Amino acid sequence: MARVSPVASSALPPRIAEVYETYASAYGPFRNQVEVMAHVPAAVEHIPALLMELKRQKAVPWRYIELAIVVVSKLNACDYCVAHHAPVLEVEGISAEGIEHLLDYADHPELEEVDKAVVEYAIQVTETPQRIRDRMFERLRAHFTEAQIVELTLRIALCGFFNRFNDALMIETEAEAEPLSAA
Repeated sequence: MARVSPVASSALPPRIAEVYETYASAYGPFRNQVEVMAHVPAAVEHIPALLMELKRQKAVPWRYIELAIVVVSKLNACDYCVAHHAPVLEVEGISAEGIEHLLDYADHPELEEVDKAVVEYAIQVTETPQRIRDRMFERLRAHFTEAQIVELTLRIALCGFFNRFNDALMIETEAEAEPLSAA
């Protein structure tokens, strides 16, 4: 059980309740997370809405977003995020065994050059952002526009936020995500 009580969408203004319900169900099974976030309605209004808008725009191929999210979540040992995102990464073509070994990316047989660049970048942004070298950006620019690099960086940094938010507040994985993580 989470460390704080859940807040129902009915306790929020209608426009925020709509974001809450869409994020909780249509974006993914994230009800437990948004019930906790709802203690700060402005957070519900803006953070999930941002994620849903970025997903609608499809500016960065979803495989790379999910790859970055799973890598960051594995680095931070966030079971909640790994449970929600690893199955999506499987849909994007990486096996369960491949996901287990993502952090060993250099010789990973399921990863293409661009995948390896995304994994390495996600690790660097998470662990040593102040020491990222220009050659990393040269590698990224071979596959992504500057806008895509900015979005990828944003998603990596937000993932770190969600990892800490979920773990600090002990948000439990929704039952709908449990079968996904067991698959």
